[in-house]
Amino acid sequence: MSFDLILHNIAKHIQLNDAEQARFTSMLQARTLKRKQYLLQEGEVCRHSAFVVSGCLRGFSVDKNGYEHVLNFATPDWWMADLYSLITQKPGVLNIEALEPCSLLLLSKSDQEILYQEIPKFERFFRIIVENSLASNQQRLLDNLSLSAEERYQNFCARYPSLVDCIPQKHIASYLGITPEFFSKMRSALLKKQL
Repeated sequence: MSFDLILHNIAKHIQLNDAEQARFTSMLQARTLKRKQYLLQEGEVCRHSAFVVSGCLRGFSVDKNGYEHVLNFATPDWWMADLYSLITQKPGVLNIEALEPCSLLLLSKSDQEILYQEIPKFERFFRIIVENSLASNQQRLLDNLSLSAEERYQNFCARYPSLVDCIPQKHIASYLGITPEFFSKMRSALLKKQL
């Protein structure tokens, strides 16, 4: 598997020399998932951060009534993990499932800690990744509190244009906090307005 995409992702925030790149890539584990296969299930301890090379992952929880609540998606060039479980090393509540066949690069929590010691600039890299995730989650929470479903969908389309056509509508509806039926009616009404 090529490491070009993950090295480009890292180069957005920190610069690595050839030896540092080699050390980092030596710690990565390639993993493939089939459609609907889980990377992580509720109750498991998250021991890796996953970088998506190809495909799409969704992170979701299931409530006591059996309803799924989508928290996030990850497409190529994105990272995903159950951050609570990864940081605390306690059983997590997030399920991470492949929406389509995926190629991933996994970095274990223990290797990440070694990287911090050997190549301290990786602390900066992962701090930026976690800060971006925190800011995105806060914005999503504020949107859910203050915007209509239509406005939330328009924001989703603007923020994640690559996801709109490749993710099943029921998962987008869950992410937006609405029923698939309401989502379908709302989307049809929006499309009519655009004509």
